Amino acid sequence: MPRLVVAGLSGGSGKTIVSLGLLLAAQRRGLPVRAFKKGPDYIDAAWLGWATGGPVHNLDTFLMGFENVVASFTSNAVRGGFNLIEGNRGLYDGFDAKGTHSTAELAKALRAPVVLVLDATKVTRTSAAMVLGRQYRRSDSQPCERAAARATVARSYRSHLRNSCAGRHPWNF
Repeated sequence: MPRLVVAGLSGGSGKTIVSLGLLLAAQRRGLPVRAFKKGPDYIDAAWLGWATGGPVHNLDTFLMGFENVVASFTSNAVRGGFNLIEGNRGLYDGFDAKGTHSTAELAKALRAPVVLVLDATKVTRTSAAMVLGRQYRRSDSQPCERAAARATVARSYRSHLRNSCAGRHPWNF
């Protein structure tokens, strides 16, 4: 089943906006879509439900356990469609200092690639440290396929962000 986790470096990083854009774009291409939300969240889940026109299932490893979360995802995912899982908080933020029940752990359990959403408001070169820090911390979690910068900026600013990380990571902005 095609799946993708949208994660951020913190809460308020733009995960929901990116998720909505991806879901709506997939629907416009004629793909059936299903959205999932990590944690016991109803506000972001309502937005995701609006975008998909269907139910959104919460995937909470703390309350449900990893096995039940995987079973819920497997039984509710759209086969042959696009399944998006929106994380919560920062990618590695979990129940404890080890990151138990984090979005990274959920992505690992679901064997899902991750798109990392970066709030790039008022930063350029510092974005490289944030993205590269994710590489250092990665361990055995799923790889980030892309880093998406959340900032309403001119093309020249996006170019600065891209150039700050050029050659240092495999992702694109």
